[in-house]
Amino acid sequence: MKLSEWARRNGVHYQTAWLWAKNGQMPVPVVRTETGRYLVLEPTASAGRTVAYCRVSSADQKDDLERQAGRVVTAATARGLTVAEVVTEVGSGSNARRPKLAKLLRDAAVTTIVVEHRDRLARFGVEHLTCALAATGRSIVVLNEAEVDDDLVREMTEILTSFCARLYGRRSAKRKAQAAMTAAEVTA
Repeated sequence: MKLSEWARRNGVHYQTAWLWAKNGQMPVPVVRTETGRYLVLEPTASAGRTVAYCRVSSADQKDDLERQAGRVVTAATARGLTVAEVVTEVGSGSNARRPKLAKLLRDAAVTTIVVEHRDRLARFGVEHLTCALAATGRSIVVLNEAEVDDDLVREMTEILTSFCARLYGRRSAKRKAQAAMTAAEVTA
């Protein structure tokens, strides 16, 4: 593909991509034609693995996890992708401590990650993750681009409740400690 097309797809300014190509700093293979144009070599399908990533928020949704995995594999196959592995995980989309996802992102042999919804991968920052992977010739395929508003609202409510409990819990504990100190001074 043309260098300008690669730059547009990956959110890089054309002049930056041109400098990278000229200096040999491109994160993907590039060749210079006889006319002086740079062409980005597209990775072949056999160059890496396609992995389906499925996640649910809590352990009581494990049955949903199995159904989600089936839907993702079926939809990926319908799009012409051959899924080599299915990675399933139970954990909040807002929580960064998901070891299976971290391992998947570190594995350079995984060139395509397929998810059912964007929020199954992460609640926030999926765009940054997509750009970072694209710079190394990898991609994220989202099968259903529609946002899942109900889940997002529920998780935001849980986050706010947690923060409020911490905040008000501290104040309550501080007042109780002060009351205990005052009572101790009065009896002394």
